Amino acid sequence: MAKAAKTAIKTKDAKAAAEAKNWTKVIKAVRSPKTGAYTFKEAIVHKEKIKEYLAQK
Repeated sequence: MAKAAKTAIKTKDAKAAAEAKNWTKVIKAVRSPKTGAYTFKEAIVHKEKIKEYLAQK
């Protein structure tokens, strides 16, 4: 049963699946100015914009 579900997902929309591979989940550690503790910010970023996202303050 799982195999049928897997193949249905793959063949459903090949164009959308190919486009989804261009996006990446980025996790950035940010230090709190008030307490000094680290928090983590997560974002889904296009693979060409990763360096720009990480360079932001």
